[in-house]
Amino acid sequence: MEAATSRIPAPGAELISVRIGEQAYAIDIMAVREIRGWTAATPLPHAPAHVLGMMNLRGAILPVIDLGARLGLGPANPNASSVVVVAQIGEAQMGLVVDAVSDILTVTEGLIQPPPEVGSPESTSYVTGVMTTDTGIVSLLALESILPPDLRASAAAGGP
Repeated sequence: MEAATSRIPAPGAELISVRIGEQAYAIDIMAVREIRGWTAATPLPHAPAHVLGMMNLRGAILPVIDLGARLGLGPANPNASSVVVVAQIGEAQMGLVVDAVSDILTVTEGLIQPPPEVGSPESTSYVTGVMTTDTGIVSLLALESILPPDLRASAAAGGP
């Protein structure tokens, strides 16, 4: 998979900063549909380990993804302080479980830099860029990489 450097938001765009453990990540605010408190997801049989289950959002059934597990950070133990960020990725909507929503960041010229090369395309497939803030380094997520490969192709094409 190629690096996601072409999807860096323009100056003036807004990002939502979320926390998974001690690490901060940013999501393009235009992909966020709503932010909800954690409620237990209904399990899906034989789902991958990063899929916590499904939730009902006003009649629409959405998959609930453990974002930390999907990023290779280990499984989450969602609790009352956890948050579900409902995101639109192409035609797919899903809930992304994070520990907290931290801040709203405004992109400025030169704020986002390419992720460092570490010799593995998989290591940068989830990260579009990195930025330094007063609280540390924040990784900008390539949300379409969160999707399974079959849905990823559909989202890139603009739908089913």
